[in-house]
Amino acid sequence: MGERPVAEPRVAEAPVASGFSPTPASTSPRIVVLGDSLTAGLGIPRGRAYPALLQEKLSAQGLKLEVVNAGISGDTSSDGLRRASWALEGDVRLLILALGANDALRGLPPRQMKENLQGIIHRARQRGIPVLLVGMEAPPNYGEQYAAAFRLVFQDLARENHVMLVPFLLEGVAGVADLNQGDGIHPTAAGAARIADHLWPVVEKMVESDRGK
Repeated sequence: MGERPVAEPRVAEAPVASGFSPTPASTSPRIVVLGDSLTAGLGIPRGRAYPALLQEKLSAQGLKLEVVNAGISGDTSSDGLRRASWALEGDVRLLILALGANDALRGLPPRQMKENLQGIIHRARQRGIPVLLVGMEAPPNYGEQYAAAFRLVFQDLARENHVMLVPFLLEGVAGVADLNQGDGIHPTAAGAARIADHLWPVVEKMVESDRGK
């Protein structure tokens, strides 16, 4: 990946993403994407955020699952833990856990993030919901020691919980000017498409595995 720009320690607030509310909108089988503004699609049309593009890929394959964009701008792993239980209500077939960007931007302790993400994974597994953990990288201004500890959290969680891991949500997007908005943090529609393409092989594999049970 290319060098990421030094970012301000706060992601701008935005409305809750379309399609997400404390009470599930339907009883249909679904995938929940629990994340922050990178998931919500801050600055681009809601239908171009990567969860919506995953929905398109599922539909093209004839896979009848609803993708719920549970991304809220500004959320840290702690915020995600607080809303995890009601985000996972109903017939959830897969949780895509994509939190950590705001923890990194604020320089929050990696140990604290690990505890929060572990809590979310635990709640999903109590409900028998498979988890796809999606990692994040810390910005370079916090130093290599912090970045290494931050990265290790996702690796350790995946190993300790035996869950699937995509190491970096923004792989191939971070540091690429044409794929990011002017803030250097949030992907453009083209960047979101790259994220969806990056996640899709693992999502497809996990969905197909669930169908085979």
